Amino acid sequence: MRLAQPSDLIDLGGLEELHGIRALGGRIEIGATTTHAEVAASADVRKAIPALAQLAGLIGDRQVRNRGTIGGSLANSDPAADYPAAVLGLNASVHTNQREIAADNFFTGLFETALKDGEIITKVSFPLPEKAGYAKFPNPASRYAIVGVMVAHTGSSVRVAVTGAGETVFRVSAMERALAADFSAAALDRVTVASTEMNADIHASADYRAHLVNVMARRAVAAAG
Repeated sequence: MRLAQPSDLIDLGGLEELHGIRALGGRIEIGATTTHAEVAASADVRKAIPALAQLAGLIGDRQVRNRGTIGGSLANSDPAADYPAAVLGLNASVHTNQREIAADNFFTGLFETALKDGEIITKVSFPLPEKAGYAKFPNPASRYAIVGVMVAHTGSSVRVAVTGAGETVFRVSAMERALAADFSAAALDRVTVASTEMNADIHASADYRAHLVNVMARRAVAAAG
């Protein structure tokens, strides 16, 4: 998309240490060069975090899922990508060749992240939630999320992460409070989302995206069981 025009390109695909899925007790670790298709098909991911496997299976089309990687998606920080909702909603940590970055600190703006020059993602570590669900309203052509919502429940904590609606992925604190008190779709009946900072384009108005946030959140809660 020519958002960046580097002088050189280096293929990291052959580095074994950046690839693969590992189940480590209370966490799932996914190497940066692991493809969406591999995450979607992983027995470990399906068992530990079914919502994450489902999300990966909804990305793009078959060609995209077999070439695109979790590290590439997160580093690009597309405002309508699916993985940012998973990372933020599941409170994952992004590991680089220099440090570990908490999900709340990783996404900084439109196509912007906390990554510094010379810093690359090596893996993503996901803690296991008690319940989690993902739902999205996809663009029928690209399958990007017009709005996508990841909901995760862990103990007394609930996180709600929204992609596609704003310039970058974000959390909805009002929904988190409502679901912490009552983890049910009905609990969101009383929650409204303002459209003031929502994206507006040929695919959906800001008001429609705000409406979809509530609809997709309810579906995500239902999917989480």
